[in-house]
Amino acid sequence: MKVSVISPEALLFEGEATSVVAPAFDGEVGILAGHAPMLTMLGAGMLRVGDGGPAFTVKGGFLQVVDDTVRVVTEQATKA
Repeated sequence: MKVSVISPEALLFEGEATSVVAPAFDGEVGILAGHAPMLTMLGAGMLRVGDGGPAFTVKGGFLQVVDDTVRVVTEQATKA
């Protein structure tokens, strides 16, 4: 699936991944290919893209899943 991680400063990641694990405002959420459309607010924690892919510490923002595309728009992010 296609994944984008965007912060106010830069596009941090754009590419293909098999999974995304993100800190939603009420707990961790895992996304795999074929996931139903959804939109959730992000909390603070570790965002992991794929197995062995990049990881980011994020705070705030939202995650959107539509048509096997995951968009993470975060208020604050640093590469972990």
